[in-house]
Amino acid sequence: MEKQFAVIGLGRFGTSVCQELYAMGHDVLAIDRSEEKVEFASDYATKAIVANGVDERTLKALGIRNFDYVVVAIGEHIQESVLATLLLKELGVSNVWVKASNAKHYRILEKVGADRIIRPEHEMGIRIAHLLDSTKVIDYIELSDEHSIVELAATEKIANKTIAQLNIRKKYHCTLIGYKRDGQLNIHLSPEEVIYENDLLILAGENSDLKRFEKKGLS
Repeated sequence: MEKQFAVIGLGRFGTSVCQELYAMGHDVLAIDRSEEKVEFASDYATKAIVANGVDERTLKALGIRNFDYVVVAIGEHIQESVLATLLLKELGVSNVWVKASNAKHYRILEKVGADRIIRPEHEMGIRIAHLLDSTKVIDYIELSDEHSIVELAATEKIANKTIAQLNIRKKYHCTLIGYKRDGQLNIHLSPEEVIYENDLLILAGENSDLKRFEKKGLS
């Protein structure tokens, strides 16, 4: 279903968000003070305008409260980012997602009511660290401080066994969401399905349980 998004701030992060949302078929309004950035983003947005994204009258004139989501992507300017978030919530925007540049910025945004706070460099750093930690980890998504989704390569130890035989949930308290084989994703699992070496298992659970399965279940 098509949604309406507004993105305030057209740096690398904001422009990437615009590009992906627009490619998905959504209605995207791109906002920045820089004519050069707006001109570049015009190919990747329904509408791109030169405007001050932290001016209350401007936001009202744009009908900002009618958008499903507003992304504040001016993380490098903390004061403007916080002000924009506060104004958007006061104007009645239901979902305000904000890029934070550091932990202090994150805490301030929490206090002024941001609905979701993104720290791209921090989140990518965690992801890369997990990929470096183990050759079995193909991908990693942090859900919370304690829970994650991880993509692990099936080893010879579990190859040619059925999902029922592996009994991952009972033994390791992890949930097998699906697996990839030859680039094809399968999420409709049955207990009789056989797992082969190098299948990519997609599991969710507590970090300690996922690590235990990685170390004991696969090695």
